[in-house]
Amino acid sequence: MKVSPKDAHLILTEDTFPVIEQITAGMPGGFFIYRASGKEELIYANQALIQMYGCQDEKDFWSYTGGTFQGLVYPEDWERVSQSIRQQIVEEGRDLDRVDYRIIRKDGELRWIEDYGHFVHTGAYGDVFYVFLSDVTEKTLRRLDEERVVRLTAERKNALVSLEHEATALKLIHEILRSGMWAMEFDEAGEMASVFWSDDFRRMLGYKNQTDFPNRLESWSNLIYPEDRETVLLEFHAAIDDPTGRFIFDVEYRMETKDQGWRWFRTTGKLSRREDGTPITFVGIFVDITQEKDIDETLQNQHQLLEEALEEAQQSNRAKTVFLNNMSHDVRTPLNAILGFAALAATHLENRELVGDYLNKIQVAGRHLLSLISGVLDMSCIESGEIHLENAPCSLEELLQDLDIMIREEAESKGLTLSIQRALHHPEVVCDRLRLGQVLLNVVGNAVKFTPAGGNILVEAVETPGPEGSGEYRFLIADTGIGMSQTFLGHIFEPFERESTSTLSGIQGAGLGMTITKNIIDAMGGEILVESREGEGSRFLIRLTLPLALGSSGQAGGPDKEKASLEGRRILLVEDNHLNREIAATILEEEGLLVEEAWDGAAAVEKLAGSQPGYYELILMDIQMPVMDGYEATRQIRRLRDPRLAGIPILAMTANALEEDKQKAFMAGMDGHLTKPVEVEKLIMTLREKLCPEG
Repeated sequence: MKVSPKDAHLILTEDTFPVIEQITAGMPGGFFIYRASGKEELIYANQALIQMYGCQDEKDFWSYTGGTFQGLVYPEDWERVSQSIRQQIVEEGRDLDRVDYRIIRKDGELRWIEDYGHFVHTGAYGDVFYVFLSDVTEKTLRRLDEERVVRLTAERKNALVSLEHEATALKLIHEILRSGMWAMEFDEAGEMASVFWSDDFRRMLGYKNQTDFPNRLESWSNLIYPEDRETVLLEFHAAIDDPTGRFIFDVEYRMETKDQGWRWFRTTGKLSRREDGTPITFVGIFVDITQEKDIDETLQNQHQLLEEALEEAQQSNRAKTVFLNNMSHDVRTPLNAILGFAALAATHLENRELVGDYLNKIQVAGRHLLSLISGVLDMSCIESGEIHLENAPCSLEELLQDLDIMIREEAESKGLTLSIQRALHHPEVVCDRLRLGQVLLNVVGNAVKFTPAGGNILVEAVETPGPEGSGEYRFLIADTGIGMSQTFLGHIFEPFERESTSTLSGIQGAGLGMTITKNIIDAMGGEILVESREGEGSRFLIRLTLPLALGSSGQAGGPDKEKASLEGRRILLVEDNHLNREIAATILEEEGLLVEEAWDGAAAVEKLAGSQPGYYELILMDIQMPVMDGYEATRQIRRLRDPRLAGIPILAMTANALEEDKQKAFMAGMDGHLTKPVEVEKLIMTLREKLCPEG
């Protein structure tokens, strides 16, 4: 009777193992028995199996495999093998279970195994599998090679079909774009096997054929602009190394052509790949984009220029707004004082002492207002590049004395200690005395303004040896004032900048003094450095290299000029504004001058032409007047037939105070230039120089 596997029980005891060994000894493969549950321990393994795993004996085999079925199987194949075994148990061993898997011999060699196992019940060992193994490595490798050849053939066929479609599309694109084509082939290992450059691409670069431009990768890569090469090649290899096939090679770069220098190109390409991700073909096109790049660059430059112009205009508008706000405040303040004290003086005419005090305050406010306006005019000259230095012999000792006279009264009235020290071996130098005095007055004046009562101000002038015929002069101005923030310190020499504390402290100014100071020092070839901390005061250091003028006193004119009398000298005052004529005439007449007036240039020419030579000894000429301005009146006077009339001294006395106005006056034939408001001392000194040249 046939017994079903369900009811069958294999009689398996230790006494049966020698019999099994004799039966399996002649088999070409291995045989083993293992428990079908728990850790699936091995119960028996024949010598053929032990040798199949490269072990010396049973003990060595048990140590290497761990004595379990799982220890026999290559780890990556275990899940598949285990699933097959579980299925065999479910089906209760109706058929032999066949499964292929890999093993690793003790020497590290990987082998393919064919496994036939059967599930049975035993009395002594319970449920077990008995398994027959055979080494099928060579057969498996032959099968895999055959499958690989079939797969590669199919891939190549598909790639060629795809390439044919791509080539057709590329040819169409090439015709439209007038581009060059390129292609690269890779072997089965993914290594580049061949490169192709089209003749159209060669012609783009100025080459004729493969002799000039071989089908090698270096023919292309060696011509890439050095600064672009690394980026282009990184993108190129990234496209090749990307296994997903989604990376598109698309770059813009410069190449050196044979006959047109550097030109811009755009290169695009796409890879076709095998199932394992290795590249097969890499095809693409070149397009010359030099013209587009030139247009883009031009547009970009224009855009940049427009942005810069817009930013400059916005900055200019902001600066203008800040300046106008500052000037509106700063001009109105002294103007309010002038008008207010003038009104008070008019209501207290009987009190001579009080009126005198009011008039003194009006003069102080007027001088301050004049300094504000002069600063704006100076800044205008500096910004237009028309700052001029009038170098002449100058005494630094006398310059410091004048500075002391101008600043000490104000400093002491605020309760400040002013110390002016000097160590000058050669105080006689050649420089623009007025401009240098302006620089020192600006800096020291700021120290007085921003130092609270009880503070100290030090002015130090030190000379050290300089180049031959010159001296190195260092002017240090240090104070214990309110100091400056580090933020403001970075902008101190910019126009219209004022520290916020100056507004809080009520100190006025247009914010131009330090800008003018810096520009004058630059024009003199020197430098100015500043250190400051809030609440700790400031230190300004000015360095100048000045030519020596040994023996020169620096004084303009002789010692007796200011004593010369103007009594009885007749001049013609040409001024269209009635109030200005009245002020000027009064000042002149108080000096003993005889003054006749003309209200425009045409009247002045008529008066002079109708006079006897020598009747008028000098003309004070305004510039902006109705009927005929001062420039034209001067030119007509210089063209008079009588040389004694034509040669009369003419001095411009005008509100046109810029350097260019001064030059226009001289070009028209005038002999001097005085600015309004009139500085009485300067006016009288100039008249003495012109009318009393001998003293």
